[in-house]
Amino acid sequence: MTSIDADIVIWLNGLSGNVAAFDNLMRIAASDYLMPLVFSLSMLGLWFSGKNPAQRIRYQLTTLMGISALSIANIVVWLFNITIERPRPFVEYGDQLTLSFYPPTDPSFPANPVAVGFAAATAAWTINRKFGLWLYAAAALFGFSRMYAGVFYPTDIIGGAVVGIAIYVFTTYLRRFLEPLITGFVRLIRGLSAA
Repeated sequence: MTSIDADIVIWLNGLSGNVAAFDNLMRIAASDYLMPLVFSLSMLGLWFSGKNPAQRIRYQLTTLMGISALSIANIVVWLFNITIERPRPFVEYGDQLTLSFYPPTDPSFPANPVAVGFAAATAAWTINRKFGLWLYAAAALFGFSRMYAGVFYPTDIIGGAVVGIAIYVFTTYLRRFLEPLITGFVRLIRGLSAA
């Protein structure tokens, strides 16, 4: 599998340098700022969405689960990283790749930014399918751009997506045990006019 992973990254990265506009787009998409900002603003937008009070509470509960999933996904990725030391593509195949992004120092598997993106997208998808699909596309673009830049393997992206989705499912399952507290917390925030 590592051979196929490497072949895909080397082939994708080999396309860089041919179309400057596409390279610039990939650099912007791969940055540490654009997509995390998109996912954060998406959660903020969901928090204030809803056409009536009942729908708004539902959106806010889902947003709270999404934010929890983002946090837990970061912890799960960290646990993977201290357990599995997978070097990044530019470390193993630096002579065959053109790094078009700064060299991250943490292990490659699973892709943390992709896990966060897919957790946010799954939260959005559960209450607004169209918006969720847009966020899934953004998270996939984020992963693709990082592969194109030579910082992730395809299995890192797939692993990050699986972690993000699984952690969101876990947080919704966990919500059943914490339900009175979570709904009470949202009502408290609403009472403070923050929702």
